[in-house]
Amino acid sequence: MTSTAAEVLRLLTVRGETLAVAESLTGGLVAAELAAVPGASKAFRGSVTAYATDLKRDVLGVDATLLDQRGAVDPQVAAQMAAGARRVLGADWGISTTGVAGPEPQDGQSVGTVFIAVDGPSEATHERAPGGKVSALRLNGSRTEIRMESVRSVLALLLERLVSEHPGNDRAQDTEQNGGF
Repeated sequence: MTSTAAEVLRLLTVRGETLAVAESLTGGLVAAELAAVPGASKAFRGSVTAYATDLKRDVLGVDATLLDQRGAVDPQVAAQMAAGARRVLGADWGISTTGVAGPEPQDGQSVGTVFIAVDGPSEATHERAPGGKVSALRLNGSRTEIRMESVRSVLALLLERLVSEHPGNDRAQDTEQNGGF
């Protein structure tokens, strides 16, 4: 997984952009994966581990009515968590994880139900206007396996978004910045 984290951080560094993370079921594992990459501080601003629902509301700004009506395991909650991390931590990009790793169902959702989200600059204006993507996952396995696959998936979703935004240009920019090597 570290290779995905390293590639995400490389692309962000080349672009001069930053990343913030909001985590629930992964409990800090996404942040740990990013921080394990040497030089991560060039692009990784920080994270909020909002395991408790009230933290999602009070720290990340997730809509209280949404949380009351649908619970914390919801695609809109994931989207608002990513946007909230981006806003609160002052980053260009925000990613989030929310879901049920087990052992019991939560908020009417079965074990293995996970929502991951990316919120970043609008492709059209490349400004701070939100431009997000949410993916729903149905994962099998142990609690640990579900959490680790959630980490892998959210980093892969961000990498996909970064690559699709500027296909082919990032390697050239990186080469230029490193003196042509």
